[in-house]
Amino acid sequence: MRLKICIFIILFGIFQITTAQNRAELESIRKKNLEEIEYVDRLLKNTASERKENLNELRVIGKKLSLREKIINEYGEEITLLEYRISLNRQAGEMLEEDLVKMKEEYAKSVLNAYKAKKGNPAVAFILSSSDFNQGYKRLKYIQQVTRFRRNEAELISQIFYELETTRDRLEKDVKSINDLKRREERQKQILREDQVKKENMVTTLSRKEKQLKQELDEKKRIAKQIEGEIARLIEEERKKSVTTPMSSEMKLVGDSFGENRGRLPWPVERGIITSHFGLQPHPVLKKVTEDNIGIEITTSGNIKAKSVFKGQVVRIFAISGANMAVIVRHGKYLTVYQNLVNIRVKAGENITTGQELGEVYSDSGEGNKAVLKFMVYEEKTKLNPEVWLVKK
Repeated sequence: MRLKICIFIILFGIFQITTAQNRAELESIRKKNLEEIEYVDRLLKNTASERKENLNELRVIGKKLSLREKIINEYGEEITLLEYRISLNRQAGEMLEEDLVKMKEEYAKSVLNAYKAKKGNPAVAFILSSSDFNQGYKRLKYIQQVTRFRRNEAELISQIFYELETTRDRLEKDVKSINDLKRREERQKQILREDQVKKENMVTTLSRKEKQLKQELDEKKRIAKQIEGEIARLIEEERKKSVTTPMSSEMKLVGDSFGENRGRLPWPVERGIITSHFGLQPHPVLKKVTEDNIGIEITTSGNIKAKSVFKGQVVRIFAISGANMAVIVRHGKYLTVYQNLVNIRVKAGENITTGQELGEVYSDSGEGNKAVLKFMVYEEKTKLNPEVWLVKK
């Protein structure tokens, strides 16, 4: 039984440590999401006075809803984790109580038996009555073992009692924690419902502007087509150039290094949220209509600088009618595109470093100074999902 108790205490201790680590991780993730929601709220407040309803505003609200849902899920995970721990703590408490009762009974019997034996035949007399020295030595060792056994039993009983009290304390704290988490979870659900109503109202308002939305979608397609045309033209120029001047070994190394940094590239802006994702996406308002995005849109606000996500060479700077400037940077066989820039700080042919400023993201004063960077990644002519290349925030 002692071995079973020791193993149980060790395993139970490991579980408590693991649970604490999982809760700490959930708390850290939740803190980041709450900070992100505060940032999104600031973006929304900047345009509150303008009372303008557009797709970008709708996407910002959508991002806020997504973050809020994550927080609610994290509360749910933590509550489930604590409920499971409470269940185990209750089982542990029952087992410890049973073992404590049994051990106390056994210990009481051993003490009583020892008392009776000592009363009838004291330990000294027991040793001195030995027939020879060896027998006396063995009797002495036996008495020492019995004494040590009783001392160990007493220590084990104390340890079990301590574990039992600790388990009861944990139970009480976990029950309080669950009640607190449920209150916070319900508060987040209430805010989520309010934001969902706002989003639905905005969708209803925007759905009345179907003609305008289709025009915006056509404009987006036009810009994407122009960027892809510039990429195709650039690739063709460099293909012809490579006949006489192949890509340098240094640029090939840059390309290899870029490829190895998938998921670790810094963001092209200091702070922002992704409001439009890569690839085929359902239109947020128009039913049965999809957008085929060649990159992502990162929404931020204020005077924001666009920065290169990796070292390379600026190979193209061009204007897009109604959509400001675009900069293409080559990183070996990879290309990154930064669009909707003003006040360009680099020039074509310039070698640049990671984090170097390329220009400013256009800030729309009529939209609460929102700045939307359109960012793309290519492997030659092949469009790649930029989100899988950037470091997770």
